[in-house]
Amino acid sequence: MMTEHAHRGEPLDAVDRRIVAELSRDGRLSVRTLADLVHISRTAAHNRLQHLQQRGVITGYGAQIDRRSIGLVVSALVVVRVADVPWEQIARQLAALPFVEKVQAVSGDMDLILTVSAPDHEQLSQAILRDIHDLPGVVSTRSHLILDEVTGSPPAQSLGIWKA
Repeated sequence: MMTEHAHRGEPLDAVDRRIVAELSRDGRLSVRTLADLVHISRTAAHNRLQHLQQRGVITGYGAQIDRRSIGLVVSALVVVRVADVPWEQIARQLAALPFVEKVQAVSGDMDLILTVSAPDHEQLSQAILRDIHDLPGVVSTRSHLILDEVTGSPPAQSLGIWKA
């Protein structure tokens, strides 16, 4: 999650945007390789990486995992309406539930959208009908099975449309 400072901070310059773009393509790049790709010294690359982390622009590094390959073969987007509970509190509780991958606060006639993945329909159903519905403050849910998905480019890779 981005820090408050990153939201208010100075915009990224062209070199920082290129660093972020390269890391979004491959988070395992060494500082040496990153420096070569961005055409700066290793010291400059290292310093910029540290600064990007301190600003909250880079929030972590991790592997992207294919759900199906680890046995999570059924997924759904679950729209949740809440009442009488601060959304931050219920969002943390929902995020801690088994099979809940992501919780997003949204505008409109809904409050939260969850991405939920499970090994089978029975466990997905249990996650939605029991685990999510049992939380105090959950008023209703509406589930949409994900039939297929295509991954686009991470925002960092769209350098041409960024404003400096």
